[in-house]
Amino acid sequence: MVIVLSHTIKKNEKENLRAFLEEKGFKLREIVGEEETILGAVGIRPIDIREVQMMPGVDRVIPISKPYKLASRELKKEDTIVPVGPAKIGGLRISVIAGPCAVESREQILESARLVRESGGVMLRGGAYKPRTSPYSFQGLGEEGLTYLKMAGEATGLPVASEIVATEHIDPMKECVDVFQIGARNMQNFELLKRVGALEKPVILKRGMSATIEEWLMAAEYLLSSGTEYVILCERGIRTFEPYTRNTLDLSAIPIVKKLSHLPVIVDPSHATGIREKVAPMALAAVAAGADGLLVEVHPDPGKALSDGPQSLFPSQFEKLMRDIEALAPVLGKEVARLPETPVPGKKEIRIRQGAEDLVAFQGEPGAFSEMALFRHFENAVVSSLPCSAFRDVFDTVLSGRARYGILPIENSLSGSIHENYDLLLQYPDVSLVGEHKIRIEHNLIGVPGARIEDVRQVYSHPQGLAQCSKFLDTFPDWQKVPFYDTAGSVAFIAREKQKAYAAIASAEAAKVYRMDILKEGIETNPRNYTRFVIIAREEYARVRTPNKASIVFSTPDKPGSLFRFLKVLADRELNMHKLESRPIPGKPWEYMFYADLQIKPDRKRFDSALDAMKQAADDFRILGVYQA
Repeated sequence: MVIVLSHTIKKNEKENLRAFLEEKGFKLREIVGEEETILGAVGIRPIDIREVQMMPGVDRVIPISKPYKLASRELKKEDTIVPVGPAKIGGLRISVIAGPCAVESREQILESARLVRESGGVMLRGGAYKPRTSPYSFQGLGEEGLTYLKMAGEATGLPVASEIVATEHIDPMKECVDVFQIGARNMQNFELLKRVGALEKPVILKRGMSATIEEWLMAAEYLLSSGTEYVILCERGIRTFEPYTRNTLDLSAIPIVKKLSHLPVIVDPSHATGIREKVAPMALAAVAAGADGLLVEVHPDPGKALSDGPQSLFPSQFEKLMRDIEALAPVLGKEVARLPETPVPGKKEIRIRQGAEDLVAFQGEPGAFSEMALFRHFENAVVSSLPCSAFRDVFDTVLSGRARYGILPIENSLSGSIHENYDLLLQYPDVSLVGEHKIRIEHNLIGVPGARIEDVRQVYSHPQGLAQCSKFLDTFPDWQKVPFYDTAGSVAFIAREKQKAYAAIASAEAAKVYRMDILKEGIETNPRNYTRFVIIAREEYARVRTPNKASIVFSTPDKPGSLFRFLKVLADRELNMHKLESRPIPGKPWEYMFYADLQIKPDRKRFDSALDAMKQAADDFRILGVYQA
């Protein structure tokens, strides 16, 4: 059962409640949500829920109808996010776990870890104990393989995951791996599940070859009820009559399970298909279906693999898959998870103080798209948002030290650059770009609780919000379109006015913040609407993670070929340019400066070697920021 605690519950009342339930044989799990705190109580003995309902500090009691209690969405409405060292699985991120099927040697697993890390994976997989259909197949290196796996993880900063096949392997494995993997053959090995769950470490639970979704969730229940709080469900294909692939990948299970359970779901397209060429398309399909991540086999030389070589990706294939996932992620409103990069020697590292909250300034009201981008960018840190009335206020707040960081929209895929912010970057030379974040802009028609579209007479939003939803608004010619200074501010306005005739266009987050109803989702005319935000900070908080992008501004002499000579500096050093835009120089009519975004390699050698040449080719030159995009 789910016991919703009162907001005013006292410490002794909670202790009495816990003691009462534990005496009745219930196992308890406290879950602190955004709006309420609950106790999940699971037990064998029946109890009259009215006994619990009448206890002080209890708001209400809700029975759980599903046989899987702790795994059920009835117990926990929010998605569970599984932390594994610096990596996280679940939420708005797509996390990729990759590596060879088996650890074959020290050199092989170290090379595998390097290529996984460089391509963007967040966790290293590798089998030390291999359950094989044939007793004559390679069975793994055992404890020696575990030692190599741990070494590779430590060398690259990647958490490691490995399959456990027997309870006697627990002791050597628990010192070497961060995540235990339960294979398809052991999904219903209940004694193994209980022993592994009691270790209280994260567990990847693969679906059995012929298991129903409920049987899969019941296996997760064994792990959760035994002690661990973190189970990652892995769909790896089920056995059917179809012989053209190794298994049949059940992608329909992803949305079904995510509705039934709060646990994250990842997909193993390698074991599902068994064919290298089929892995990438099924991986992308899994991401599109809502998977929280992937478990992919990749090998430095698949032709020499001792296990599952035909389904292991070549390094170049894995790198391309990661780029394709990154291109797909914004369409789904997600981001590809990344680990913090290795600091560059001699540079200061941007750190969020542990145990304290840092302020991040943004322009707009709570619930604005800028605030949404803010929390997505700083999702692994403890930060608080600080609303500002204008873009300049964000710069002033950062420069004064009141906020450590600021976030600003710099470019929209439909309407182009936000020139005001480009100009402000020039006016604040002591502020630098230290990062960027892209989000998809999804507009919603928002009304007061109980309102219907038929009630609407006036629609409020930022002029761009109104323009970007013109096709939808044209279907209601009688509506009055009222420009407002901010999308989220328009939601705050209708919340204050409490008029069913008033509606706003803004994000779903704004509706949630002000407790308004969404009358119509996704009303933007063009769904390919993205905004790029930049993170700014004072010079002393310069980005230290290995950079892959630089933003510069420069002007060239008023002579034929001067811009060509500047750009030739970049071409000669193979520095790719992502953006080039001209802007008038304030106070100098008909003279222009150029903003450029450059792709740079992690070691910065080509970029650093080009700096002197760029300065010589320009009248004026400034680096706005060197950062990780």
